[in-house]
Amino acid sequence: MPVNLDIVLSVFGLVLAFYALNRVTDSYFVESLEAISARLRLTSDIAGASLMAIGSSAPELFTSLLALIKGMEFAELGAGTIVGSALFNILVIIGGTALMGTTVLSWQPAVRDLLFYSLSIALLYYVISDGVITLSESIIFVGFYAVYLAALPLWRRVFPYEDQAAAGAAVILEKEYVEVSQVPWYWWWTLPIDALFKAIMPDLGRRPNLYWWTFLLSIVAIILLSWVLVEAAVVLATSFGVPHVIIGLTVLAVGTSIPDLLSSLIVARQGKGDMAVSNAVGSNIFDILVGLGAVWMVMILINDQSIAISHAELAPSLALLMGSVVFLGVLFLSLRFRIGRRSGIVLISVYCVYIVFTIASI
Repeated sequence: MPVNLDIVLSVFGLVLAFYALNRVTDSYFVESLEAISARLRLTSDIAGASLMAIGSSAPELFTSLLALIKGMEFAELGAGTIVGSALFNILVIIGGTALMGTTVLSWQPAVRDLLFYSLSIALLYYVISDGVITLSESIIFVGFYAVYLAALPLWRRVFPYEDQAAAGAAVILEKEYVEVSQVPWYWWWTLPIDALFKAIMPDLGRRPNLYWWTFLLSIVAIILLSWVLVEAAVVLATSFGVPHVIIGLTVLAVGTSIPDLLSSLIVARQGKGDMAVSNAVGSNIFDILVGLGAVWMVMILINDQSIAISHAELAPSLALLMGSVVFLGVLFLSLRFRIGRRSGIVLISVYCVYIVFTIASI
């Protein structure tokens, strides 16, 4: 059987893009975000739910946008990526945070984010139920995200709680680069990518005042890498005869969520469990309300027409998404907002079952 060059190049492009996304997030985005959060004097949970969520959700946002720019018929690719990413965030990222060790969460931010997230899912389900996205519906999405941002500081005043970062949590920074001799031979293919980023990105260790520049360059890199993901995903879906939404729910959802995972694990190792969980849930709120809503609004205004979307293919994943939120809420309440390794294993196992079910349904 002859090798399909398009498939080989697409898989290679996906692997490179996924690694580069991880590198941008791990080595540059998180450090610039910490500097911005400190400058703005944000509490750890608010930083996680806003700046961290917005930045680390950039892959999903631009994947959704670029999919629609490629053509209205690719709307399910972007929507599938965001819905699948939301499941990954809730089950794998929070599960991975729990695997890092026992984490005691403040109930106030956890309840806040789960409440807004549940409302976002319900809004999404209602909007796609007729298979058509209108301008007014997309505006409601963006408006609701503005309400969420406004509620962050207000919620803290109504339900006061201690900020974990201010409580003396230790900061553990990752070493950015290692010597070539320390890199296993099978990872040498990553060295050119690392060298490119090192040449382009400012060294915040020596020039900490360039944190905004680092943040913006990271976003530009994420946009370019998201374009690679969309093009490669379309080729794979076409080559294998798989619906675009399935590629979005699985391959792209996992790949674009890895920055969220890395960001959350890094801050979880620093003892900031609230920030890690707020990032996971806050990223989902951003993905749904802005990653879909804002992108839909822009494309409807540009093309002067509503967007058709498949309700039948997304509805099962949305139902599972709402079920995962309910399950997570019950888990938090039953464990009194203390999650550990057993909770992590359960959450990640549920996600594995979902992936198997999705692939089997093709």
